[in-house]
Amino acid sequence: MPFAVSLTQPQDWSFPVPVAFGPGRLQEIGAICRKAGTTRPLIVTDRGSAELPFIGALRGHLETAGLSHATFAGISPNPRDDEIGEGAASWRAGGHDGVIAIGGGSGMDGGKSVALTATSGFDLWDFEFERDPPVMSGGPAFPPLICIPTTAGTGAETESTAMVTETARAMKLCVWHPELKPACALLDPELTLDLPAHLTAWTGIDALVHAVEAYCVPGFHPLCDGAALEALRLIHRWLPVACADPHNIEARSGMLAGSCLAGVAFLKGLGLVHAISHMVGAEYDTHHGLTNAVLLPQVLRFNAPAIAERVPPMAQAMNLPGTGFDFFYAAVCKMLDDLAIPRRLAGLGVEPEACDRLAAKAVLDSAAATNPRPADTGEVSGILRAALENGR
Repeated sequence: MPFAVSLTQPQDWSFPVPVAFGPGRLQEIGAICRKAGTTRPLIVTDRGSAELPFIGALRGHLETAGLSHATFAGISPNPRDDEIGEGAASWRAGGHDGVIAIGGGSGMDGGKSVALTATSGFDLWDFEFERDPPVMSGGPAFPPLICIPTTAGTGAETESTAMVTETARAMKLCVWHPELKPACALLDPELTLDLPAHLTAWTGIDALVHAVEAYCVPGFHPLCDGAALEALRLIHRWLPVACADPHNIEARSGMLAGSCLAGVAFLKGLGLVHAISHMVGAEYDTHHGLTNAVLLPQVLRFNAPAIAERVPPMAQAMNLPGTGFDFFYAAVCKMLDDLAIPRRLAGLGVEPEACDRLAAKAVLDSAAATNPRPADTGEVSGILRAALENGR
């Protein structure tokens, strides 16, 4: 008989970084800041979130705690390198001593990138994932960083990795440093209650893709694999509920926990869904989660021969009636249909003549290297064309 688990009770976790989970935890931000060593934090968020209630609530809690603060909201839905430079300049000009990265993936990626560059003395692209990380010398290289997700999708709150568009090449690249770790990830499901149904769906499928791609990365990593399967179980169970009943706090809690676990899982790597999506987003400024959702079926079909042994555990985590690829693929497609995800990439404005160009960039993405089935430029272009013309 299954044991009862409450998804709405406050929890403090220590893996992989300190995590404060539970409804209402935002009110503790003052104490969390002081514990992290910041009394003058810069709030970094995206333009779309700047006037939303959770920003006002965050400011109010900081003021109640007697902490001075300012806000930088110059981050695009697909963050750009020039915006990160402006954010770092704002951090220095304001005399800040910490960063609060709040929002969806773009807000947190922006905040983490500002933290990478505000005091380190290095250019943003010195932190590009494929390079050797810069060697820090002397005192603390990075300001204290607190991450607060307001969507259950990106899972970006427990690591320093961030996706930023290099404007010179219109390519989205990953930046990070192993010494930048969030001092706290604050997971308050109340912050996700007012997220519209379509954004709940798009960000939720982003989390599902994280879990699926991470689990299918070759190699032995039981910590990430376990996180991926539990994330898949939670997301498949609670995403439809969160979309249909937005103020169901249990569903929102389950999704936020699942999203976080999926973010931990992709420390193992990702795959072609993300490699292609990054480049589509960089050129067409599409929503990342939505782009992932539209690409997922064709990438699954391409990867099918290489993930046969991985499918049964995923199907079991989703409580499907069968464990073969066809059951799994059909369940994924039904979920996309039920969530009103467009069937074809053409619906996002991508043009046929872009396929070869996007494919040439996608094969250079870090996520392509960990896809379970190797793919050359021609094969990736074929996936793009199939997603454009056939969809799912």
